[in-house]
Amino acid sequence: MRFTRSSTGTLFVGGALGLTLAALAYPAVLGVQNVSSSPSRIVAQTSAGPLTEADRDFVVKVRAAGLWEYPVGQMAIAKGTSPAVVTAGRHLVAGHAALDATVRRIAPQLGVTLPNLPSPQQQGFVSTLTSDSRGTRFDSDFANILRITHGSIFNTVAKIRSTTRNTLVRALADQANTTVLDHISVMEKTGLVNFDTVLFQETTPPKLPASEVTPPVPVPGAPTVVLTAPPDNAFSPSASPTGPTAG
Repeated sequence: MRFTRSSTGTLFVGGALGLTLAALAYPAVLGVQNVSSSPSRIVAQTSAGPLTEADRDFVVKVRAAGLWEYPVGQMAIAKGTSPAVVTAGRHLVAGHAALDATVRRIAPQLGVTLPNLPSPQQQGFVSTLTSDSRGTRFDSDFANILRITHGSIFNTVAKIRSTTRNTLVRALADQANTTVLDHISVMEKTGLVNFDTVLFQETTPPKLPASEVTPPVPVPGAPTVVLTAPPDNAFSPSASPTGPTAG
């Protein structure tokens, strides 16, 4: 499993692109880290209940996760060298297509702006796996990176589920809880997860600058990226995808 250093010299998994954002649409820091400045602050009153800063950031996190895990899942289907890795890839694309459909449905009701690209850190994970040749290196990097990121977000899902007063966010947290646990399980079933490394990364996360863990601001007027889902839902509690489109 490989590690690289951020622009600040911090060691972390997979690498990150050196993108500096001129402006942020999402005031709180997003990504694997969860360091919102005021998570309980109410940012909107909606028909589904009050929306806090933490609620809004969670919706954006779910969207951003799908924007990188969905194509990585497709990569695993094409490059995986074991049936377990291929199956894990199918679970990723299916689960995130279903979550993405929910997020795109509720975001307008909540007044939440969704990104069309994942964070630079997440783009770094994609770059790492893209550069891996088909073989054991890809399989191992895939299983460990995805196990770390899902394990890191699992506690966030639980906290949002237990604290939100917004019914739409609560339902999204229910769906995310099922999906994330499924993805943790299929990564572990590959037999490739290095638990010493994974648990260290989860419990000692790197302190990255906001520019590396915040999704870029969407370009005004740009079509929304859609993670499309075909009828086959064999690998998800909700749906299964074919490929990303813009619409």
